[in-house]
Amino acid sequence: MASEFKAIVRIGDTDLDGNKAVAYALTKIKGIGISTAFAICKYLGINPLTRLGYLNDEQIKKLDWAVRNLHQFAPGWFVNRPKDPETGKNLHLIGADLILAAKKDIDLMKKIGCWKGIRHKLGLKVRGQRTVTTGRIGFTIGVSKGKR
Repeated sequence: MASEFKAIVRIGDTDLDGNKAVAYALTKIKGIGISTAFAICKYLGINPLTRLGYLNDEQIKKLDWAVRNLHQFAPGWFVNRPKDPETGKNLHLIGADLILAAKKDIDLMKKIGCWKGIRHKLGLKVRGQRTVTTGRIGFTIGVSKGKR
């Protein structure tokens, strides 16, 4: 344990709370969930329940490297972008890269005119949900029925 406590630690271009346990603090990074955070801690040999602010600079650098390069040591089924369409490699994106990749995928679907792309263009539900009663847009509250 380091003698100096850091209240804010920057990992993966995100400011994390030093008072939280390492695994739970890592989940504040977009693209890192709880199981991913525990896997990173186990790979690096860091106790996931120690406070993030008590880690020394070397351990923080290791954590930052592991968060940014998870695809290098994690299996292909564990990453959030297996077999990337552009590169063909297994990638694990975090932060703004993850948001931009999702936006790019949606734009590609719109461009090629697939079913999901058409639904995205029209602003409708994409994954097969019903739309008769839900997802209504506008000021009308309740169901308007015809004359009785």
